[in-house]
Amino acid sequence: KELNRSCSNQNYTPGTIDWSPIIWVNRSLPLWGLQVSVAVISLFETLLLSYLSYKGNIWEQILRIPFLLEIINAVPFIITIFWPVLRNLFIPVFLNCWLAKHALENMINDLHRAIQRTQSAMFNQVLILISTLLCLIFTCICGIQHLERAGNRLTLFDSLYFCIVTFSTVGFGDVTPKIWPSKLLVVIMICVALVVLPIQFEQLAYLWMERQKSGGNYSRYRAQTEKHVVLCVSSLKIDLLMDFLNEFYAHPRLQDYYVVILCPTEMDAQVRRVLQIPMWSQRVIYLQGSALKDQDLLRAKMDNAEACFILSSRCEVDRTAADHQTILRAWAVKDFAPNCPLYVQILKPENKFHIKFADHVVCEEEFKYAMLALNCICPATSTLITLLVHTSRGHTAPWEAFRQLTGTKQTLNRESQQSPEQWQKMYGRCSGNEVYHINLEESTFFAEYEGKSFTYASFHAHKKFGVCLIGVRKEDNKNILLNPGPRYIMSSTDICFYINITKEENSAFKKQEKHRKNYESKLSYHGASRLPVHSIIASMGTVAIDLQDTGCRGASGATLALPAEGGKEGRRPSIAPVLEVADSSSLPTCDLLSDQSEDETTPSDDEVSAGLEYAKGYPPYSPYIGSSPTFCHLLHEKVPFCCLRLDKGCQHNYYEDAKAYGFKNKLIIVAAETAGNGLYNFIVPLRAYYRPKKELNPIVLLLDNPPDMHFLDAICWFPMVYYMVGSIDNLDDLLRCGVTFAANMVVVDKESTMSAEEDYMADAKTIVNVQTLFRLFSSLSIITELTHPANMRFMQFRAKDCYSLALSKLEKKEREKGSNLAFMFRLPFAAGRVFSISMLDTLLYQSFVKDYMISITRLLLGLDTTPGSGFLCSMKITEEDLWIRTYARLYQKLCSSTGDIPIGVYRTESQKLTTSESQISISVEEWEDTKDTKEQFSCRGNHRNSTSSDQPDHPLLRRKSMQWARRLSRRAPRHSAKTAEKINQQRMNLYRRSERQELAELVKNRMKHLGLSPAGYDEMNDHQNTLSYILINPSPDTRLELNDIVYLIRPDPLTYVPNAGPSRKDSFCNTVGQDTREETQL
Repeated sequence: KELNRSCSNQNYTPGTIDWSPIIWVNRSLPLWGLQVSVAVISLFETLLLSYLSYKGNIWEQILRIPFLLEIINAVPFIITIFWPVLRNLFIPVFLNCWLAKHALENMINDLHRAIQRTQSAMFNQVLILISTLLCLIFTCICGIQHLERAGNRLTLFDSLYFCIVTFSTVGFGDVTPKIWPSKLLVVIMICVALVVLPIQFEQLAYLWMERQKSGGNYSRYRAQTEKHVVLCVSSLKIDLLMDFLNEFYAHPRLQDYYVVILCPTEMDAQVRRVLQIPMWSQRVIYLQGSALKDQDLLRAKMDNAEACFILSSRCEVDRTAADHQTILRAWAVKDFAPNCPLYVQILKPENKFHIKFADHVVCEEEFKYAMLALNCICPATSTLITLLVHTSRGHTAPWEAFRQLTGTKQTLNRESQQSPEQWQKMYGRCSGNEVYHINLEESTFFAEYEGKSFTYASFHAHKKFGVCLIGVRKEDNKNILLNPGPRYIMSSTDICFYINITKEENSAFKKQEKHRKNYESKLSYHGASRLPVHSIIASMGTVAIDLQDTGCRGASGATLALPAEGGKEGRRPSIAPVLEVADSSSLPTCDLLSDQSEDETTPSDDEVSAGLEYAKGYPPYSPYIGSSPTFCHLLHEKVPFCCLRLDKGCQHNYYEDAKAYGFKNKLIIVAAETAGNGLYNFIVPLRAYYRPKKELNPIVLLLDNPPDMHFLDAICWFPMVYYMVGSIDNLDDLLRCGVTFAANMVVVDKESTMSAEEDYMADAKTIVNVQTLFRLFSSLSIITELTHPANMRFMQFRAKDCYSLALSKLEKKEREKGSNLAFMFRLPFAAGRVFSISMLDTLLYQSFVKDYMISITRLLLGLDTTPGSGFLCSMKITEEDLWIRTYARLYQKLCSSTGDIPIGVYRTESQKLTTSESQISISVEEWEDTKDTKEQFSCRGNHRNSTSSDQPDHPLLRRKSMQWARRLSRRAPRHSAKTAEKINQQRMNLYRRSERQELAELVKNRMKHLGLSPAGYDEMNDHQNTLSYILINPSPDTRLELNDIVYLIRPDPLTYVPNAGPSRKDSFCNTVGQDTREETQL
């Protein structure tokens, strides 16, 4: 017995289960009645729905989980009605939570179906996940609490605590189930959770990833309470995105705006990485969708947007197809949100009239060709416009200030202010100038000039404040007038447009002028002219009282006339004052429609025989609808198409190369792939009526493909315009088209190479071809268009040029400091020899704040002509002009004589010879006398202007250098190691020179083979030892230097035409016929 008792104790399991608390519960009669009522109602509802949804398969209805749960929870209560003994039987009523979850899903689906909401997948999935998790926890809590009635008798809170700890996989162990039914339930619930929850999380993660790709929605509440703009593009590249964001958020009042990007393609890795930066992640929202779908426009809340920017994809092979997509996007946005302002970029000019309804339109080819054309007659116009339309945000220390006038300072953010190079400091400081506007009566700069002439206001505002007033607009007129001339009287309601480092509202002059005005109001002279005292003081010293030099300088005049009484020793020559109100007797009254202007005097017999007597009028034929009519130099009769071909003779002439024509002016060659309609805008600015006839350069179009007939119809009315089928890859084609006689060669980016698999490789062919031209014809001024601005560092590339490497480091530093114009210090860009149309994308972005920028740019480029508005031109500072001395005196001289407004200076300086690979750096201190040294210095001085047609005599320099090298080699043993090092350096230079000679022999041999005279080719005539840059609106005390080129806005000559009857040249306009006139107006 003892043995059996000990064995039974070892097999004994303590804690026997009392099943009665689990099977039976204490249910009161009211509670039982309520549960029975609910069970009967829910059971009959389930049976009715099953009957109504019956489709022939009874098992499909019975085996549904909701139906089985309803049977388990409802039928036992109905049984207790007929068997009262079972009224206290436990029934798992808590399982009804799953039925509630199912009913909630159906209710949400019905609600979305009723309100026609389709973007609810994410909401539904999140709701299902949360409800599933709650049901699992609630079932586990109730099950554990009920089963533990036979064990530890846990409270409901202890059950909740146990379930949360268990499902979170922590398991402290302070609360545990004691009986095996509870443990079994825990195991079952964990298994169910491991199966159900991962499925729900997977579906949610999939929907979340898809939502991230598509971008989700921009909520209606945010659209109504916040401001946002929409950017629609075909494909989003990182360069396009950063250009837009940097320029858009450069304006202080746009910092609270949001940018919603609507793009049909998926976001690439680079864009995704940038948009995760905190500076952009909070303000930029990417939505994947199409602008042609109202659903996607609704997601972007286009109807609440402040503006919509629609950009074309310029890297497409078929640019016409890209324009068609842009047109459809613009139409879709206009249809969906008629009140949303549209800013559209179009590629082809012939497609522009389809989107005339847009608020602002920038046609890429129009601006590109007009800018390249002006580069040929006004050097670096592309750089000038690019700097004006960019917002400068370079890093500057807080204490840096730009001293414009004595006692007045403005704190600025300028590029390269810590550079050791003086030209970089001046160039970087002046690059911060932009165009601003202000109402005259609200302005501190211009309010005092109400009732005075425009030129008077412009000169004195520049003299006092350093601002350059360039144009005005009447309050009741939408047309902007650039330099309307001295006849224009300023009104209080005029809107003034001026160039300055910062706008007047942010200027330090604002507060100082208020105190100054209070003091000056007591000192003003109330005479007949009512001229304030400070205006009299400003006019003294450098301004003479006598009005001697108010005559009109001719349009082709290259010098500033020296006053007759201004040449006394010890006294600066005096300049006539700028009049408050123009004297009509002193204004020029030349009729430019006649032949009475200075450049169009009675033609010589040679000109008449050569047919150089041109007419002025509107071109009778336009290659596309929407081109602005421009008054131009035209031929009396159109040239036959056969005569337009430069390299092939015809029955009218037998010339087959450029030299045979005997042009008096140098050529302008344009190398393009096709003669598109945009090329028409290259010719028009160069043949505008205000260009002097004697200064017109012949234009040669070097085309890869023959032009269409309609293009020839358009250009056959212009004088000295020719074309030739060829390529810049072929040296023979270049020589036939007259590259050795050309002043400028413009290389246009080819459409077929704009797209490449690797980024930035689209310009590879263009860069290599231009580099070949640069090596073969180093004296040629080459203006190149590139697809990507980053590739301009390869233009005129010299691998061992230390100066270029230093500029590369400077560019990296400026980019790190946040500059939007880090590439501006590259020598080819600063000199205006390289350009990328993507630089003008900021023009469209800036128009959101400055809605006048597109109009001003079109007027400067000659794309639009407004009656009374001036035009952009230039003048060169010669030795006869150096008596002017400073920019302020030049400003006064121009305003008082011709009414011209200077806006900047293009300066060329000699580069250090030790930094150039291709130059001869031979020391002549020990081997030559003073005379030879002066000759070499004067020869180097001729390099100062890279656009000058007068070239230095390099063969003489080469001959002397070789003589010096031979003398050095003969006397080398007599000198030290330092001299030997010099000899080695000269030998290396001579080796480099031999490479240049080989290229020269190659060119000359090809010219002889083609029957061309090599007399015009000078292989040593290059500009590699010069650097050029632009000073926009320099300070008044800036010293003028020899060969400076000054940018001018000259008044419209037609505004001086008397109203006394028509000119004798008007008859030409009537001969073109009414049909062609109407087509031109279209």
